[in-house]
Amino acid sequence: MPEWWTYTLSDFLMFSPRTYYRMVELYNLAVWPLQLVGMAIGAAIFALLVGGRGPMRIITALLAVCWLWIAWAFHWQRYAEINWAALWFAAAFVVQAMLLVVAAVSARYEIASARAGERSFAALLVALMVVGYPLLAPLTGRSWTTAETFGATADPTAIATIAVAALVRGRVRWLLLVIPVLWCVVAAATLWTMNAPAWLVVLTAAAIALWPSFRRR
Repeated sequence: MPEWWTYTLSDFLMFSPRTYYRMVELYNLAVWPLQLVGMAIGAAIFALLVGGRGPMRIITALLAVCWLWIAWAFHWQRYAEINWAALWFAAAFVVQAMLLVVAAVSARYEIASARAGERSFAALLVALMVVGYPLLAPLTGRSWTTAETFGATADPTAIATIAVAALVRGRVRWLLLVIPVLWCVVAAATLWTMNAPAWLVVLTAAAIALWPSFRRR
């Protein structure tokens, strides 16, 4: 029996890249055209950030809907078929949705409390996740039907959530950041073991989205 230190991440991967992207494709075909709803939610979040006057509670509520949908439709219904850990992912996404709901209900702050530059930075990252992230599919030689979209799949939604949570003042932002950051680490590790170049995009985008949190006092 091999010693535990001889194992690599690829030894724990329970599916092939072809199986994973086939799962994503079947999921996309099954839920279409709800991807457009997710993109519309992303566009609404972008508009609220750019406008700078909308209450943060609306944005966190919209994000909560996305996290809850992904927990049930993607992780529980689809991903769990090829990866037993997806059941735990689903639970974590539900917890994140609940945290966002609590933030939406209890928040007393406005987007205007954040600096204009911070709002613009977050808005840009959200726009990139909504419009740019799906382009990774054709850019890496995959079919459009395997594209991962904001609001329907986990990676772009988590990165956009990090960008928004970075605007929150006080210690509560770290509570909102834990699960999205951990997910990005898990997602990047999974993509890396599948030799998918998107792992670098996920890790880099998450780090960039997280950076403003460390700058705030």
